[in-house]
Amino acid sequence: MQRQSHLLTLSQTPYFCLPESVGAYSDFPEHHTVRAADAHNNFNIHYVASGKGYVEWDGKTHPLTQGDAVLYFPMQYQHYYSSKDEPWDVRWVHFYGSGVRDYFLERGLHKSQLWTLRQTKGWEQAHMELLVEAETHRMLHPIRLSTLTYTLLALFAEQAVPLTGSSKASTAGNRIMELLPLMQEEAMHPFILEQWAERAGVTPHYFCKLFKSTMKMTPMDFITRCRLQMAKQWLLDRKDANIGRIAQDAGYPSVSYFNKRFIEHEGMTPTAYRQLFGM
Repeated sequence: MQRQSHLLTLSQTPYFCLPESVGAYSDFPEHHTVRAADAHNNFNIHYVASGKGYVEWDGKTHPLTQGDAVLYFPMQYQHYYSSKDEPWDVRWVHFYGSGVRDYFLERGLHKSQLWTLRQTKGWEQAHMELLVEAETHRMLHPIRLSTLTYTLLALFAEQAVPLTGSSKASTAGNRIMELLPLMQEEAMHPFILEQWAERAGVTPHYFCKLFKSTMKMTPMDFITRCRLQMAKQWLLDRKDANIGRIAQDAGYPSVSYFNKRFIEHEGMTPTAYRQLFGM
């Protein structure tokens, strides 16, 4: 099966990013691509949904399996192909835009060509939405094309870790990602590091290290964000509740400390926030 949509490349565009082409190949063991270093002036992500393929990079052959991806910058040599015995189901997008290079450089995505995604469902869904939009409307809705492409890139930047030596880190990172909804739900309760480390099946020290590597913040930073998010919502929804009640329900027995943390994140007191945004 081969699905692909090729779009017009705009030489001047006000959009952060746009797709040049997007597609999906499966049951296609003959898939084999070689591009010279100066042949392709777009970024290129090839992601493996299932099966197996190979990438020639840095003089070596690297296998790619489910959840792995290769990211090419413009004007890079490209050589990748499907396994004959286990043909890959590969999802790909070629894209460009004035802000893409800096966006990727700031996030360190130039440091490797080979990546694996910690969570794959969101990226696969976003890719399918982009493919359907391109197939259905072509260039009729460039704002939507740009938005869908940015969603795809943001998910990649958030979830990608270097493939080399990353299998254990990726598996461990999945444990953290799986705990996030529960941590958010229970954020108003006292945060006990040992209990969360036990749920993840690691030591408290490794839990903190793993969490920071995965989320780019400490566990307590995440809990603080969850608590303040709840407090912001309650300040507007529970108009008759005083600030002390809101603080306590959000996990802050000390109103003064709640005010301090709120000001650090929002630049104003909870009372001022309620006055500014409350109806």
